[in-house]
Amino acid sequence: MMEIFQYEFMQRAFIAGIMVAVTCPLIGIFIVLKRLSMIGDTLSHASLAGIAAGMLWGFYPFWGALAFSVGGAIAIEKLRKTFSKYAEISNSIILSAGIGLAVVMIGLAKGFNTDLMGYLFGSIAAVNSQDIYIMGALSLIIILSVIALHKKLFYIAFDEEGAQISGISVGLLNLYLTVLTALTVVVSMRIVGVFMVSSMLVIPVASAIQVGTGFIKTMGLSVAFALISVISGLILSYYLDIAPGGTIVLLSVLILLIVLFVKSVIKKGK
Repeated sequence: MMEIFQYEFMQRAFIAGIMVAVTCPLIGIFIVLKRLSMIGDTLSHASLAGIAAGMLWGFYPFWGALAFSVGGAIAIEKLRKTFSKYAEISNSIILSAGIGLAVVMIGLAKGFNTDLMGYLFGSIAAVNSQDIYIMGALSLIIILSVIALHKKLFYIAFDEEGAQISGISVGLLNLYLTVLTALTVVVSMRIVGVFMVSSMLVIPVASAIQVGTGFIKTMGLSVAFALISVISGLILSYYLDIAPGGTIVLLSVLILLIVLFVKSVIKKGK
């Protein structure tokens, strides 16, 4: 098995995959606690518009994905305030706008760019050195932000009103969490693909919640589950020549099913 690390593209894929496995659950746990599981889908579709813009106008698609995803994050928070009683509408609006723009720009490009498949469904061969540097910088921002703000983020996840009364700037922190989610989407899209980023934000956390007791333990377990699914998925995708994104997500689902089964067996045995 170790021969796969002789290839530079596999080395880059595993480096990128580990970054995805660490950053997605770190942000995903707050998204799940705040019951905003669909925000990953929304921002991934916004990033798709940025990728299409890059392919249409000839600049690096990663930058387009970053700009459109962060722009979508800011727009979501603005729309939440506009539709305060129907906050979930903001996700639908940005998702629709993102996919609409992407379809139009892909059509204007007058030709199907084969690299688009790598962004949509993930690719172990498409990750280049520039991707690694950008992903590394974004991952560092995400990890340091979670370390610095995890107590406040945990507080607003459970009790926004109480957090506001205690002096925490809830609106600003919600905006920053949404922006961090946008950065996580961009970090993840090269490995798992735009269409499956949301799964990596949610499924490892869902598995960890079934096992973990306490916030820190749950966060650690979610990262562990993500690492297992990403590393195993990359190995299987290499040897079986199958799409890495789908493989990783299916393994994440399998881990969740195993956790639920074991938990039910233990519960019946008591």
